[in-house]
Amino acid sequence: MDRSATDMTDVEARSLGHALRGVLARFDVVNAARCLVAVAALLLVLITLDPFPDLRNPDVATVVSGRLATTYISFGLLAAVAVLLTITTDASSLRSLVTPLHLCLIGWMLINIAFSESRELSIQRFVLAASATTLAVLLPLLTPTPRSFNLCLGGAALALLAVCFLGVLFAPQYSIHTALDVTEPQLAGDWRGSFGHKNIASPVMSILVYVGIYLSAVGSFVMGPAIALLAGIFLIFTGGKTSSVLCLAIYALASLVYVVRSLWLKRMICFVPLIVMNLLTVGSVMSPLLGSITRALPVDPTFTGRSEIWQFALGVVAEKPIVGHGYAAFWDGAADGKTIRGSEWAVTAAHSHNSYLDLAVTIGLPGLLLVILIFVLAPLRNFQETQAHNRSNALGKLFLTIWLFGLYFGTTETFLVERQNPVWFMFALAVAGLHFLARFQCVTQMEPQR
Repeated sequence: MDRSATDMTDVEARSLGHALRGVLARFDVVNAARCLVAVAALLLVLITLDPFPDLRNPDVATVVSGRLATTYISFGLLAAVAVLLTITTDASSLRSLVTPLHLCLIGWMLINIAFSESRELSIQRFVLAASATTLAVLLPLLTPTPRSFNLCLGGAALALLAVCFLGVLFAPQYSIHTALDVTEPQLAGDWRGSFGHKNIASPVMSILVYVGIYLSAVGSFVMGPAIALLAGIFLIFTGGKTSSVLCLAIYALASLVYVVRSLWLKRMICFVPLIVMNLLTVGSVMSPLLGSITRALPVDPTFTGRSEIWQFALGVVAEKPIVGHGYAAFWDGAADGKTIRGSEWAVTAAHSHNSYLDLAVTIGLPGLLLVILIFVLAPLRNFQETQAHNRSNALGKLFLTIWLFGLYFGTTETFLVERQNPVWFMFALAVAGLHFLARFQCVTQMEPQR
């Protein structure tokens, strides 16, 4: 090869190197990693590592529990990576989370675990809850731009919907409740998708309807309507009556809260119906008067049989009203031997079917009070602050709607502070999103307010 050819090769190599460096400079590896962690967190929670459990298998609970180590490691590693990716660029946002109320809740959880009737189980499950909640809280900070947040959220929603519909089409025995299910064969025909129960699938689909509406509002005229339509269809076929009714009712309630300017009027709109629902459900077993009102209603808010579970749970709360029976431990062992006359079967329930009552059972009344202060009262005040500064109105409404849905869904189901429960994850994400929006210019661009 002559010298001119060699010189030409060197020039081409240098040009290629410059071009490659230019491409890499434009491609932000760190931001790509942040988006990747955000999507991975959403998929890990929504689809899980064990989708489509076979409910016909009597050993299904043992099979799933045998894979818990992988779940713990996955959530723990993702949470650690999320913290590392946000601790330098979003330090002011993370510092805003260090409040007396938040520290009190963490401290109380540690005290509760120390006095738990099943300490090892409480510690184990608290670690998973802490990892999942950390991911939910940091997810609004991980995405570098509003557009990337929308793409991550929409992409994860479409992935879940695709998995669920494909399951119904090609593996209905794993994605639709059947008469051969070991427990609750009466649910045969109700869609559950990749989830283990229709009561998890239905609220998640309701939340995805809200996500689709939000994406449509911010200009995603293909992905947004597709998510809302597909999630709405799936919601109907789950047979989840509570979630189906709440889906539309809560969106209407959130729209009303959105246009009202007075904080006190907002509180009346949000909390008065919530208090009434709790009185008509759990309250119906505490007061003969409320019980008679409940029985006179054209619908049964106790959902037939749950009143006995609530009565049993209230008796359990009275035994240990302060420290509780232990975080996430009572219904999986600590309840053995505890019965009330005429409702001996209630001890076999998976939970109390009321998030607020369940927290009183497990972490005591002080723990319940702290959860109410942080997750029930504070978010509405944060939304009011967000509106006052005109920050990300569409995103603020999405978070408000998911938060409201969670509050009302919790009157008949248990999900608050429940480990990697997808409803809890999305609820915690909404609460964190409102917290950040109230204090910074944009949820994904944390510039302190001046």
